[in-house]
Amino acid sequence: MSQAHKDALAVGREQGRTIRRYLEGLEANKPKRGRKRTPESVKRQLATVEEHLASADALSHLHLVQEREDLQRELARQNPSTDLSALEADFIKVAREYSERKGISYSTWRKAGVDARTLRDAGISRARGSGKTNG
Repeated sequence: MSQAHKDALAVGREQGRTIRRYLEGLEANKPKRGRKRTPESVKRQLATVEEHLASADALSHLHLVQEREDLQRELARQNPSTDLSALEADFIKVAREYSERKGISYSTWRKAGVDARTLRDAGISRARGSGKTNG
């Protein structure tokens, strides 16, 4: 295997990682249905659960412990450590080439949750099926 081939494989793997991180970031930050809960409301509900734990019977205790775990996970999700703007910038740099190489269409990116503006910035247009632009 030539060095050029090894380099091309390494570039492809890095592009794949960049695309994966961005799509995972989108999924983690996807808005949920219904009224948005604030960190304060989740913390209040956590405090209520803690209060009820002290006097709960065995079965209620089990359910309250699970509810506490769910609320703690929700609270952690509300404070994402993911910088989506940095992931998006990296995505924009590699998405067009990745799209062309893998034959991924504009509509597929949109169905995966990628914003139209982001695709435009990456040079991926609706006009061509596999991510090629008219320019």
